Amino acid sequence: MTDDKKPIGPFTLTPPRILLLVLGAIALTYIIGALMGGVANYNDLKLARDAASSEAATASSQ
Repeated sequence: MTDDKKPIGPFTLTPPRILLLVLGAIALTYIIGALMGGVANYNDLKLARDAASSEAATASSQ
């Protein structure tokens, strides 16, 4: 009796391959976020939005 196991295909999703895909997606998210300016740029956008909305509110109240 011999163990004739079928070879795993190159595109078969196994648990280690799924883990590598998930880690790659997370790394890609971090890289794209860093290239777009990171958290500091996001905070600058929030501050600019708040300043614009408060400026608009004071202009409309006059």
